[in-house]
Amino acid sequence: MDVCRLLVEDPELSECLGPEAREQATAELIATVLRVPPGSWRPPPPPDHCTLGLLVLEGMLMRHVDIGGRLGLELLGETDLLRPWQPSDPTTLPLRCDWTVLSSARLAWLDGRLAHQLARHPELMARLLERALRRSRQLTANMAIVHQPRVDTRLALLLWQLAARWGRVRRDGVLVPLRLTHALLADLVAARRPTVTSALSDLARRGVLRQVEEGWLLLGQPPAIGEREPHTATARQQDAFAGIVRS
Repeated sequence: MDVCRLLVEDPELSECLGPEAREQATAELIATVLRVPPGSWRPPPPPDHCTLGLLVLEGMLMRHVDIGGRLGLELLGETDLLRPWQPSDPTTLPLRCDWTVLSSARLAWLDGRLAHQLARHPELMARLLERALRRSRQLTANMAIVHQPRVDTRLALLLWQLAARWGRVRRDGVLVPLRLTHALLADLVAARRPTVTSALSDLARRGVLRQVEEGWLLLGQPPAIGEREPHTATARQQDAFAGIVRS
C-alpha cells in the first residue's frame, strides 16, 4: 500500500496553519495513495461512507459529460478535490459521465480515518471547501469563455485561465505545461477542430502564443476584452474575464 504525508505533498493546503499546528498536522495526516495510469478511468468506490474525496497530488484528468453526442469537458489537476463516485443529480436528460487520465496521476484518499484527523484542524477543512467552490467558479468562467463570438478569443482566454492554475513564468513567456491537442482544445471551447487549428495558427502569427514541446507558451499579457460592440461581451462579462487570472 502506497501512503504519503498529505501536507508534504500539498504544502499549499497547510498555509492557513500556524507553525506548531502545521508541524502537528504534517505528522498526523497520512493518506493512502491511488495511482492511475493514462487512459480511460473507471473510478473505484470509496473505502468508507465518510470519505471526503480524492485529492489530486500529481497528474491531469478530464471529466467529460455527454448529452446527445455533445461533450462538456472539465480539466482537473494538482490540488483539485474529486468525488467521482458521487452520482449526478436526477435529470430527465440522456446524460453520461466518463473520466480520462491525461497524464499519470497520484490521488490521495481523504477517507474516514483522515477525515476525523482533519476535523481537528478546521482551517484545513475550510481550505478544502474553498477548492471545491473554486471548481464551480471555474466552470462558470468556462461558460463565459465559450460564449465569446470569436474562436481565437476563446482559445486565448482559456489558455490564460489554465495558466492562472498551472502556468510557470519563464523569460520568454508563461508556460502552460499541458499537452492539449487541437481536438481537445476544440471540445473545451465548443468549436470545430479545423477552426481551432486555423485560430491557433493566426494567434501564433500575431505573437500571442506558441506551441512548444512542454505544452503552450503564452506571450505578452492576458487578452483584454475591447469596447462593447454588437454581439460582444457585456460590461459585466468583461469584468468577469478580467478577473480570470486574478481569481
